[in-house]
Amino acid sequence: MGKTLGREELKAKRDKYMVPGMKHLYAEPPHFVKGQGQFLYDDKGEEYLDMFAGIVTVSVGHCNPKVLEATVNQLQTLQHTSTIFMTQPMVDLAEKLAEITPGNLSKSYITNSGTEANEAAISMARIATGRHEVIVLKHSYHGQSHLATSMTSNHNYRQGTMPASGIAFAENAYCYRCPFKKTPDNCSMECAKDVERVIQTQTSGAPAVMIAEPIQGVGGAICPPDGYFQAVKKILDNYGVLFIADEVQTGFGRTGNHMFGISNWDVQPDMMTMAKGLGNGLPIGACIVTPQISDKAQKAVINTFGGNPVSSATGLAVINTIIEDKLMENAKVVGDYLIEGLKELQKSYPIMQDIRGKGLMLGVEIADPETKAQMPAECAKIVEIAKEHKVVIGKGGLWGNTIRIKPPMTITKQDVDRCLAAMRKGLEAVSKVGAPA
Repeated sequence: MGKTLGREELKAKRDKYMVPGMKHLYAEPPHFVKGQGQFLYDDKGEEYLDMFAGIVTVSVGHCNPKVLEATVNQLQTLQHTSTIFMTQPMVDLAEKLAEITPGNLSKSYITNSGTEANEAAISMARIATGRHEVIVLKHSYHGQSHLATSMTSNHNYRQGTMPASGIAFAENAYCYRCPFKKTPDNCSMECAKDVERVIQTQTSGAPAVMIAEPIQGVGGAICPPDGYFQAVKKILDNYGVLFIADEVQTGFGRTGNHMFGISNWDVQPDMMTMAKGLGNGLPIGACIVTPQISDKAQKAVINTFGGNPVSSATGLAVINTIIEDKLMENAKVVGDYLIEGLKELQKSYPIMQDIRGKGLMLGVEIADPETKAQMPAECAKIVEIAKEHKVVIGKGGLWGNTIRIKPPMTITKQDVDRCLAAMRKGLEAVSKVGAPA
């Protein structure tokens, strides 16, 4: 590796050699060269508090010593063979996944990414049911392959190509902007009922599967109300439709109360996909299903990099670290403290219209207090100003007006205070725009 480039030099080089669709979060992006715990460091040695975790991926902190030890040991022992050979790290990881996932999920297919895990899950669901059609939720995000983008209900992440066939979209449980103009006290769970309407009007009446994120990530931390997934699962069972919980962002303790997000709704999915936090930054994904489903998929599959020994050993170390260091419990305690702090901040800045999520998977929708009009420019400004105060937060949602706060699960209450102080600076700045002199 050559010399460390300065920010401007690196940006010019990136612009010259990388495809233009790879956008920066910031107008003036820092050049990060080091990570430790919940902190990032740029080329000038400046420390940043990371409250976005590399897009909800660094689950146990940057360069976690326990995880690094397992990664390096495996790197020095065996780096690669492929799925056609027998190696222990992949099988050990699959055993651990069977141990920690709900219900009868016990057969795993280890992949390179969440996108690939979702592809594998849809394929197995179609094979197991002998059906084709797929139901997804609006505002969803399921990856960047052809099928995954076709299942993504967000124009910002869909290219202008012919989408994959057989995909139907149901309304999501977006209580702040209820598509049925209801409120939680009088809605009668219309969002769940819409799944049945979609089955009856947009499909053959016999779709193969529904895939949903327990809390939508890129969609802006949209979090369904209590009872939603129970009602949806009952409808799906009535029609013989399988259910995939896409845990790529919600998995591995992030929501605080449970190892996987769907368990917050006391639902056992037929299939589950995961990635991101499993590898703490290394490329990995997984699809886990019941034996009844896997037994239908006997045809040979091959994955050159899936179940890679280094990624698998790392994934197992990540899970063990989450359990041993009680990081799920920390996500609950610190997440509750963060929610309280956001609500306190909301009293002074009503453009923080909706605070939602669970544990350390939170979103804050920035909108006009009277009209609910989205305020994406103000949201982007808050994110930029937080960066100027050395705190990294994300943004997302269909309109780009939701602040995404999804840090490593190692953060402390002191870190939360630092994050809230930086957000306050941004909120102060956008609230002064247009104010009388």
